[in-house]
Amino acid sequence: MMSKPRTLLSPLYFILSTFFIISLLLSNITAGKMTVLFGLTLPAAVVFFPLTYILGDVLTEVYGFRKAQLTIWLGLFANLFMVVVFTITLVLPYPQFWTDQEAYQRVLGMTPRLVGASTIAYFAGSFLNAALLSKLKVKTAGRWLWLRTIASTLVGEGVDTALFITVAFGGTMPQALLAELILAQYLWKVTYEIAFTPLTYLVVRWIKRWEQVDVFDHVVDYNPFFLKRRHDDEHDHG
Repeated sequence: MMSKPRTLLSPLYFILSTFFIISLLLSNITAGKMTVLFGLTLPAAVVFFPLTYILGDVLTEVYGFRKAQLTIWLGLFANLFMVVVFTITLVLPYPQFWTDQEAYQRVLGMTPRLVGASTIAYFAGSFLNAALLSKLKVKTAGRWLWLRTIASTLVGEGVDTALFITVAFGGTMPQALLAELILAQYLWKVTYEIAFTPLTYLVVRWIKRWEQVDVFDHVVDYNPFFLKRRHDDEHDHG
């Protein structure tokens, strides 16, 4: 059954986008905390950040690349605004009896290099993930969701992880250790996505039924900077 292309954004789309952005911001706040999971030394952010890719998959699969693109941009702006807020908060004068400035600085202080690394990696990885999933959906006629989500994650998370670790820590540690960090984080994120694949299936099916929409991007401009929606770049099948 064919449904008319939707021009309005549904409440459910906003809910999913909100959790996407929350997961992104929490990832950057918790990135400084190190943890050990299954023998791998990883930043605590790996608990939250893969959720952005899972939610990004759901948004792209249901609503199409254009609406996923909007969410990715909103996440980018929210993250940059958070950095500005943290920076202003840390430079504000404080009374002599306040003894926790250093603790705040350690947790919330983000160097320009880390901000740049996270921004570049997020932007490139998220858009590659969404674009590849969108293209594969058309190529496979909407079949094999598990294959499409895993394939797009392999590319998106691979680029994201390699860019972040390289830009953030390149030149500060031996190349061998840098490669180990990239591999450990990459394997964790991909395994995370695979483990959540059954839940992704259930969520996608429920949302498609609830929204009565299933976008196939037969004609779409994948330029991430192209924000204006064309009338012919969405084809919905409900």
